[in-house]
Formats: sequence, structure tokens, C-alpha cells
Amino acid sequence: MTPTSAPIVFFGNERLATGFTTEAPTLTRLIAAGYPVAAVVTNYEAGKSRSVRELEVAAVAEAHHIPIIINQKPAAIIEQLKSYHAVAGVLVAYGQIVPQAVIDIFPHGIINIHPSLLPLHRGPTPIESAILQGERQTGVSLMQLSKAMDAGPVYAHQSIKLSGTETKMELTKQLLEIGGDMLIRHLPAILSGGLTPAPQDSAAATYDQRIAKEDGIIDWHKPAVQLEREIRAYAGWPKSKASLHGLEVIITKAHVVDISGIVSSPIIIGRKPTYVCGEQGLAIDMIKPAGKKEMTGEAFLAGYRRVLGL
Repeated sequence: MTPTSAPIVFFGNERLATGFTTEAPTLTRLIAAGYPVAAVVTNYEAGKSRSVRELEVAAVAEAHHIPIIINQKPAAIIEQLKSYHAVAGVLVAYGQIVPQAVIDIFPHGIINIHPSLLPLHRGPTPIESAILQGERQTGVSLMQLSKAMDAGPVYAHQSIKLSGTETKMELTKQLLEIGGDMLIRHLPAILSGGLTPAPQDSAAATYDQRIAKEDGIIDWHKPAVQLEREIRAYAGWPKSKASLHGLEVIITKAHVVDISGIVSSPIIIGRKPTYVCGEQGLAIDMIKPAGKKEMTGEAFLAGYRRVLGL
């Protein structure tokens, strides 16, 4: 591969899912492959918490003396983007709708790494939604960005099978790595005009919703299968929270057991606290009580058995 001598503008922060942080592998690979990155345009709210990590793509850009444009509306920086004379944009988790006027700046448009098998799971939470819906497979789509959300034509797909045990963090890291590989593999043909994207079947499109903080509150009336998926999908943020006899906890790992009884009542199965759900039950494998470190279900039961009334 001979990288183009014409610049590329990178859009996004590479945080493909809620609560996920990354080492910015896509931007790093572009630079390592010899593609001149003229600027990094990113949308990021640092928040007030001291625990919030600084933006990883910014650190990579600074290390390579690449200009960084943060929290600017795309329409407000059109002239600045034009000044780079870039042949294409590359977008990974930008978080804003990019106007067509910005897309049109680039002769080859903006190439987007989307972590789903489009047209499935359009929208802001494709990774979480694949877990929540119990999908048996997901993947990555390399697409040409359009003004309509996730509706642009697709250059390539790559699918992976899901085991049904993946956490959001594990799946996000895997899909980000796959997306970076796809980009580096297909980018020469895209820039040379040798690879033409195919239109999506919009009639088959599905759409995902944003996740709210309140979604992390465990509702024991739900089926245990759904709660187990939520625990994996909400890892990192918003987390799966419950009040067990007044004790605030975050459940980080659990498995489904075939029991019935009064919803939300606790029993002991295999030395683990287990709660009756709307359908079946949920045995707690890993848990974090408020103000304490994460621990196994067995250790939790040993320390809090009286509190739980067991």
C-alpha cells in the first residue's frame, strides 16, 4: 500500500459506546500507515468529575503535532476545513450530525466506521442494543457518510458471532479493532475510486434509542434473561444498580437460573445471592456495594447475609 500524499481530516473520539474509553487505535493506525492527518475534529464534554479521562484522540494528535478542533459545530468551521485541502474525512464516534456542506468539502466524502451490520442498528447505541436484543451476530460497516443518520452507502461489512456473554466494553474494543483493520485495508481502493459503496436497504433498517441514566436501575419484574443482558450492556455506564434491603449496590456480573417465586425475593443458590425475577431468577456472580470494592457473589453473601435477611 502506498498512502496518498493528500491529507485526511479525522472526525470523532473513537468512544463507540457509552462509558467506553480507548487508546484511539484508528487514528494511530492512520498515522502509522503514512496517511497525513491534517486535523482532528472532535466533540467532547469533559464534565466536572476528576475521574473523567482526557480525550485519547487529543493525546495522539498532540504527540504528532496535529491540530485539534474541539466542540465546534461542523458548519462553523467549513472554511477552516477547506483550508486543509483534504481528499477525505474519516469518522469514528463523532456524536453530531455532519451537514452535507461539510461532507461535500472532501472529494471522497467522509468514511465512517459504524459498529453494526447496517442497515441494522442505526442510531447512537448499536453495540449496547445488540447485547440488549440478544443478537447472535453483529459486526462493522465501513460506510460513506450521508446527512441522514447512518443511511449512507456501504463499502464493506465484516460480521462476528456473539456468544451471549460479551460485555459492552469487550465487544466495543473488538469492533473498534475490526473497524480499524477494515479502514486500512479498504482505504487505498476508496481513495483511488476502485471501490464503490452499495446503497443500503432502508426498508430493512432498524433504529436504536439513546440510553439514559435511569435505564440502569434494575427492575426485578423484568425477565432474568433481559436483566442479565442489561448488566452486560450497561457496564461502565449507566451500570446496573439495585437497592437490596436498603443496601445500594452495582451488579457487574450475573447468570440466569430457573426458579420461580415472589418477585425480588432473595434465596441462596450455589452460595450466591439469587433474586426472583418476572421470569426465572438472577444469580449474582460479581457485585460492588456502595463505597466498597467489587467482590464475588460468595464474598458478598458472607459479609452481608444478615442485611439481606438470608
